[in-house]
Amino acid sequence: MNPRQSQLNAFNRLLDIMDELREKCPWDKKQTLQSLRHLTIEETYELGEAILDNDLQEVKKELGDLLLHIVFYAKIGSETNDFDIADVANEICDKLIHRHPHIYADVSVQDEEEVKQNWEKLKLKEGKKSVLEGVPKSLPAMVKASRIQDKAKGVGFDWEEPHQVWDKVEEEIEEFKQEIKNGDQDKIESEFGDVLFSMINYARFLNVNPEDALERTNKKFIRRFQYLESKASEMGKSLSDMTLAEMDVFWNEAKKL
Repeated sequence: MNPRQSQLNAFNRLLDIMDELREKCPWDKKQTLQSLRHLTIEETYELGEAILDNDLQEVKKELGDLLLHIVFYAKIGSETNDFDIADVANEICDKLIHRHPHIYADVSVQDEEEVKQNWEKLKLKEGKKSVLEGVPKSLPAMVKASRIQDKAKGVGFDWEEPHQVWDKVEEEIEEFKQEIKNGDQDKIESEFGDVLFSMINYARFLNVNPEDALERTNKKFIRRFQYLESKASEMGKSLSDMTLAEMDVFWNEAKKL
């Protein structure tokens, strides 16, 4: 791996390139915090996909893209005299030192869970009125549910045993079934949400990331479905021309692959 000075030189090179692009490139000159936002979200998802695929070369590339965005935002901030990259770095350094008193002060902790609990307590001391304030409102619902549950756990609001969580899952499923029988669409949706929330909670007790688990299933379905499409094409058919029984043959082949 590169020594620290080489790492610093590379980062300095990126800062120099950003300065030059912002001065000379018509596209880069035009960008604002707002115009970059959706691109940053896209880059974050691409990084997440590379991590899920365990494609380390792609992870390296996507980290570069994300780093560029951070530098870009800091450059724009410097132009309005609000902040620059040093302010950004120092802000997170100060936060990390403050939030890790077991490393930088005289606080003792026993394990990872105690570290998380201290983290949430410190955030409340910093002026936050709720431990849930740190959960972005714009997060996708499944990710948001996971973060809400993590935050609540950080202050001790949690089940004690996995079987208690599973009992809750079964309870929510029964309530969901009852609302299906009743036929009230609004209540069906509400109870379905409760089922999902409790399943996400149970996944946490199994150390399963529900977002990653669902994305793996998405990828698996896509692979199998595209195999099915290719087989239909080899037969000179479209899927709409095939019976479910015919499609099932190729689907089972795809599962074996």
